[in-house]
Amino acid sequence: MTENIQTTPYELAGGEATILSLVERFYFFMDTLPEAAGIRAMHAANLSDARTKLFKFLSGWLGGPDLFIQEYGHPRLRQRHFPFAIDEVARDQWMLCMNKALNEIAMDVNLRENLRQALQQLATHMINQDD
Repeated sequence: MTENIQTTPYELAGGEATILSLVERFYFFMDTLPEAAGIRAMHAANLSDARTKLFKFLSGWLGGPDLFIQEYGHPRLRQRHFPFAIDEVARDQWMLCMNKALNEIAMDVNLRENLRQALQQLATHMINQDD
C-alpha cells in the first residue's frame, strides 16, 4: 500500500527558516530601495510588527502552521488593507521588493515562479484605488 503524501509549498520552500529569510529580505528591500519609498511610507517606522505578521501569514498561506489565523483570526487581507491607498504603483513597489527577496532565496525555479505569480495575484487583489 502506498501513501499519498502531499508536500506543501511551505515544506518545498524550506519551511520556517526560509520563510523568515524571505520576509527579512523583503523588508530589507522595502526599507532601502528608493523605488519602494511609497510602499515604505505606508508602514510604521519600526517594521518588526509588519515582519511578524507577514511571516505568520505566509506560513499558513503556503501550507505551514496557521500562525496568523491562530493569533488574529481570518486574514481578510483586502479588508485589513482598506485603510491604505493601494494602487498599481504601490502594488508594483511591493512586488519589486518581493521579487528581489524571492530571487535571493534558494528554492526550485518552478516553485519560485509559482510563488511569484500567486503573490502577484494576491498583491493585485489588494488594489483599492485607481491610478
